[in-house]
Amino acid sequence: MRHPSLLARRRYGPARWWLALLGSFLMVLGLASTAAYGRDDDRSAAADQVLTWTAGDPIDHYLTAPETAVAGAATIVFENSEATGNTTSMPHTLTFSVSDPEYNNDVQVNILANPGDSQGGKHSVEVNLTPGKYFYHCTIPGHGSMQGVLTVTEGGGGEDTTAPETSATVDGDKNADGAYIGQATVTVAATDAGSGVDTVEYAIGADGSWQPYTAPVVVNEVGTHTVRYRATDKSGNTAAEKKTDFTVAAPPTDDKTPPETSATVAGEKDDAGAYLGMATVTVTASDTGSGVNTIEYAIGADGAWQPYTAPVMVHEVGTHTVRYRATDKSGNTAAEKKTDFTVVEPPSQDKTPPVTTVVVTGDKNSDGAFITSAEATVGATDADSGVDKVEYSLDGGPYLAYVSPVIVDRVGHHTLAHRATDKAGNTSEAKRVSFTVAQSGGVPAPNCPEFDERLTVIVGTVDTGVPNRLTGNRCTINELIEDEKDWSSHALFLKHVDKVLDKLLTDGVLDAREHKKIYRAAKQSGIGRPGQDEGYRKLFDGTAESLAKWQHVGGGQFGLNAEEGSITSSTTVDGMGMLWFPARQYGDFSLKLQWRDDAPGAGNANGGVFVRFPNVHDHPEETRPEWVAIKYGHEIQVNDRPDGDMYKTGSVYGFDRVGLGGAGVTPKGTWNDYEIRVVDQHYSVYRNGVLINEFDNNGGQLFEPPRGDDPGTDGRRYASGHIGLQVHGTTDVISYRDIRIQEL
Repeated sequence: MRHPSLLARRRYGPARWWLALLGSFLMVLGLASTAAYGRDDDRSAAADQVLTWTAGDPIDHYLTAPETAVAGAATIVFENSEATGNTTSMPHTLTFSVSDPEYNNDVQVNILANPGDSQGGKHSVEVNLTPGKYFYHCTIPGHGSMQGVLTVTEGGGGEDTTAPETSATVDGDKNADGAYIGQATVTVAATDAGSGVDTVEYAIGADGSWQPYTAPVVVNEVGTHTVRYRATDKSGNTAAEKKTDFTVAAPPTDDKTPPETSATVAGEKDDAGAYLGMATVTVTASDTGSGVNTIEYAIGADGAWQPYTAPVMVHEVGTHTVRYRATDKSGNTAAEKKTDFTVVEPPSQDKTPPVTTVVVTGDKNSDGAFITSAEATVGATDADSGVDKVEYSLDGGPYLAYVSPVIVDRVGHHTLAHRATDKAGNTSEAKRVSFTVAQSGGVPAPNCPEFDERLTVIVGTVDTGVPNRLTGNRCTINELIEDEKDWSSHALFLKHVDKVLDKLLTDGVLDAREHKKIYRAAKQSGIGRPGQDEGYRKLFDGTAESLAKWQHVGGGQFGLNAEEGSITSSTTVDGMGMLWFPARQYGDFSLKLQWRDDAPGAGNANGGVFVRFPNVHDHPEETRPEWVAIKYGHEIQVNDRPDGDMYKTGSVYGFDRVGLGGAGVTPKGTWNDYEIRVVDQHYSVYRNGVLINEFDNNGGQLFEPPRGDDPGTDGRRYASGHIGLQVHGTTDVISYRDIRIQEL
């Protein structure tokens, strides 16, 4: 039972407030525990295990609390009385968490105690503890820092090798022959004196599939039945299968009328009425007397009768007959009926992708380079279903919707990829053309507020579906919206977006419908409002207080830039190291942050984000603690260098490589949005809202990796762990900010 919310404390004075507070609580709010007991050879020791918590006047800590216990039966005592130092009648709770996946959640303890209650502030409950860790705390508002962890270890009885004990009972009204009249209810029970029962399963019939047992099983079909059952404990021991046999008889009745039956055939038809590719036959039966007992069907004139449990799908091309009948609980069988139909091959589908071409035009110099700019015109044809969309990618960036010739005026060598998709969903293999825009006669790069070449217009996290087109000033729509800017208010952001959209509407870049969709997305985004990243917890918010919660190991260091709320790796303290967050470990999560390449000169930064690694101080054999993250966790790479290490931005270092073209490159000094989403053992990496890598571990089980400096090659890693930021050295300067996480 969850204890109710406390009434808000008003300034009534101490006495009246405590009365109001106590009126909202029960003395003992709830207790539930598993039905398992300690092992036989440790039962007497477990029964004597008493774990005591005490509290008094302080609201920031329990006066005493146990740190360890042994698995099995235990008595939990919580005392908050005058004897323990409570002089103000201050109430406290002792509550075991059952919602945090990092801790055991099989014991529900929720006790309210104060010196004036019926027990004098001292309460006790009996529980059964399992190996692992339990998180406990006080739930009264303002007392949140009263908390701790109880670590439970295996008892002295050794490994549990004994399977659970199982039994089953069958209940219901019987006739003179011992058959159950109308229905029988089977109840399965399981107990385990070792690690405790984990699962109970049942199956109906000799060949029925196993199903989880969650409630008594009701069998109402007339006839002889077998219900099989088994159970497995938390140590993996499965009991031998048992069974119970019984018969269900129809209730006494004078029903002499068989059921009424009908059938319908559904599916997509051609002009002649034949079904294209598949027909689905649905049989129904009703009986106003004793009730329908069984429905059967058969395919073809000589096909065998089979139990009907779900609509029958017929895929084979040709003419078919499906016969059907039903029997009621009094044994009356309806006359056989049939339905006839024909299945034909569906019309051939378009499986050929479009063909694309590109022509690059412009004035060239004597070396064949385009002077000032080049214009790329992409064409696509499809002789079957027709072209649905055409896309292009410039210099390894994301694919953008092609709506007009692409003008490239940034000096240097370029590669343009192009592809098309037809209306049947076939996408052509990308083709590429390379060309150079000359140094002389070139024009400067466009002065865009930010770099954003995503495929569609995305405001915050809201995808509008509107193509992210290039505008007249050579910036994309996303770049002009500036949703990455630190807006001081939501109203100011909306005013800016409205002004940008009005200009694009006037210039013919957007139509009225697209204008409305983007503005609606801006309103939904909440940009400029406090707490717009709802559900995400800030790990670093740009303040010295939040940075103090992190810990540095190894070489190098990060320095705080208070004015812009970021941290930057040092240009004077050399060496490779890591800044990590020791307070929590995370299992499934979405980690969001921003990073910026601040490498000096013409170089590029090299760094990474570590995830799911254990506490670096739990491995004293490692002389360099930062290598614990490399060996036991995964590094999500940040590296836009055109040379050197082959693992570029978005790579899972040592396991899954992304090249420079696959992740794209943003100019140095530009903030990049980075999201690392981990669910089970599936990793997804997003850069500026674009999915640039997906990676699946091979196995995902806990393991002891091989020695040496390499992370290994089998892909297995921990299911949860810490977060860390890598520093490579004084030339690989990188900045981070706005680090936040949401547990999934």
